[in-house]
Amino acid sequence: MWSLRVLAPILLLVPSTAPADDHPADKEPFGQERRIPWNDSRVVGSPEPPSPYKVVRAFPKLTVKQPLTLTPEPGTNRLFILQHLEYWAGPGRLLAVRDDQDAAETETLLDLDGLAIGLAFHPDYEHNGYLYIGLNGPMRGPKKTTQVVRYQCDLRPPYRIDPASKQLIIEWPSNGHDGGDLAFANDGTLFVSSGDGSSDSDANLTGQKLDDLQGAVLRIDVDHPDPGRNYGVPKDNPFVDRPGARPELWAYGLRNPWRLSYDRESGQLWVGNNGQDLWEQVYLIQKGANYGWSLSEGSHVFHSQRQPGPDPISLPTAEHHHSEARSLTGGRVFRSPRLPELVGAYLYGDWSTGRVWGIKHDGTKAAWHRELVDTPFNITGFGTDHAGELYVIDQGTGFYRLEPTTEADRPSQPFPTRLSETGLFASVAEHKPHPATLRYEVNAPQWADGATMERFAALPGLERVEQKPQPNAGGSWTLPNGSVLVQTLGLDLGDDAGKTARRRIETRLLARQQGEWIGYSYRWNAEQTDAELVPASGAAEEFEVVDPTEPGGRREQTWRFPARAECLVCHSRAAGFALGFTPLQLDRDRDYGGITDNQLRTFEHIGVFQGPLPQRRDDRPRLVNPYEAQGSLEARVKSYLHVNCATCHVKEGGGNARMELGLTTPLGRMGLLDEVPLHNRFDITDARLIAPHSPERSVLYQRITLRGNGQMPPLVSSEVDRKAVELIADWIRGLPPAGR
Repeated sequence: MWSLRVLAPILLLVPSTAPADDHPADKEPFGQERRIPWNDSRVVGSPEPPSPYKVVRAFPKLTVKQPLTLTPEPGTNRLFILQHLEYWAGPGRLLAVRDDQDAAETETLLDLDGLAIGLAFHPDYEHNGYLYIGLNGPMRGPKKTTQVVRYQCDLRPPYRIDPASKQLIIEWPSNGHDGGDLAFANDGTLFVSSGDGSSDSDANLTGQKLDDLQGAVLRIDVDHPDPGRNYGVPKDNPFVDRPGARPELWAYGLRNPWRLSYDRESGQLWVGNNGQDLWEQVYLIQKGANYGWSLSEGSHVFHSQRQPGPDPISLPTAEHHHSEARSLTGGRVFRSPRLPELVGAYLYGDWSTGRVWGIKHDGTKAAWHRELVDTPFNITGFGTDHAGELYVIDQGTGFYRLEPTTEADRPSQPFPTRLSETGLFASVAEHKPHPATLRYEVNAPQWADGATMERFAALPGLERVEQKPQPNAGGSWTLPNGSVLVQTLGLDLGDDAGKTARRRIETRLLARQQGEWIGYSYRWNAEQTDAELVPASGAAEEFEVVDPTEPGGRREQTWRFPARAECLVCHSRAAGFALGFTPLQLDRDRDYGGITDNQLRTFEHIGVFQGPLPQRRDDRPRLVNPYEAQGSLEARVKSYLHVNCATCHVKEGGGNARMELGLTTPLGRMGLLDEVPLHNRFDITDARLIAPHSPERSVLYQRITLRGNGQMPPLVSSEVDRKAVELIADWIRGLPPAGR
């Protein structure tokens, strides 16, 4: 939705007493001499009714980076935590902590050689000490696999786990969409989830097959192994007698089941399934069911021409469009008596949007389904303690429990439904910002379907911006609560008389409250006097825009007003949330009405930042405008990728292609040149992400020429960026062919 991002580590972390500008100290005038306090904000609270629940920090003294699970160890007062230590596939670590809200320290039990996904204790753990872990990443031969492994824990003090006790139970090839979550049923059998094993579109066509272990839920017997393997197949599995089928299968047709859970009281088996293009799904798993992937994505057609499996497709129990969920995380059935209205409900969430839902199901149909809370979290899982209390697990900050909202949590004033009510403007009709706001321009504008952009920032009172490290580009800024970033987009439209006029279409706000950023869109009226808040689900409108390349100089264009959840897909934690108001984007001169000054120099002078800015060295990384013929082709292309692609395609950014497209990443380490695509190859022979000297074989080039399935950027845009297509094609043609 906006622009992008941040600055290299040395630029933000090296202290300096030297002047933080390109101008001689104290010899050039500043663009602005003083800062005016902004105390008129009405962008407070939410336009939606309050969520019925809120999240409250649990284990407040405990710091665990990137937790994935929280599971009570039977017969003890310990909780086990699986921790994801690094980017992509591992390694992992198994930790233990006291089941005590005052716990502050963890004990490392195991270092694991892959991404540890799931954990389950044997039903007789208190006697045998058997612990099962789902693990992706070990290389056994040429292929990566997902494994279920067993360890034995010493049941006497100091309760250690011997790494040498590791025993492989079952494994299958998997290089993406791995599954690996585990749950024991009441009868002692073990359910195991598996993904389709690829990174996109069921590339290996496993989803509808019965002759492999992928894209499925498996059911095995770890207590009665069959000859030649470390598990047995229960005789009542649904495909035991099906010719050619793997007898371990319990259900199939799943893409990437991220979290599987079994509720002992009801006997329900639940899976949260990551979708691909548009839909996320929840399934109450039934014996022998086919859930459709990759013929369908949930209840929607995906690849209708592919060979179907032998069983009819079962519909999801619940599904969510990508306007409200982008990476679904399966949960657990709530059993804590502390919140009786939730008892029996299956709670699940979303990694990308942070929302949590609950659903009650009687085994035949869903009797109740609602959103419970909208959090700022990247939800990786749900856990429980010995008392049955349920916890939401945030990848960045740890563990949280639900509590009902109260009157004290309700906003004290209504949320502004018109732009004129926000307190951001002196005159909305003239698009004249409040005098206390900070107008700014960016180095590299993001593509917004040909729209022009006007920007300003509003910081509460005279509060200041905190500088901090930010992994994906070395540093970013933390704006104070109450800050609002404003972007107004306009198009050249034709009127009935054949005249051309620039009209404002939309104003987007990115507001920070209680440590969380939220996006809002306002649609301008035809009179251009005000703009009205767009619903949370977004909207669309047709306009006749000026286009000299079209017959008659006009064409119809669909304008997408983004859903609020879509805003946070790009304005993510990995990208630093604020995308345009960043060091890399603001490091440029601006005309302040007769005085030209570097924006960072002026902002520092008027006290926008906590402490002095680091010295901006001559060799610092710089964004350039990709649409202007300044700098090299490579500099323009890297700037384009930075603002349009690196919101996702950065470390831990959510883009599931292994690319690092931030400006500060050297070209050779971006994972682009001559790399084989993990996703759709668009039927291109010998396709590469970037095939040097050959745009026709380059999937990145192909994606930016598309609108629809497979397009990039994937959200909001409905128009191809023709100048960028030409720019990237010229750059690729200029790259020496591979091997030279």
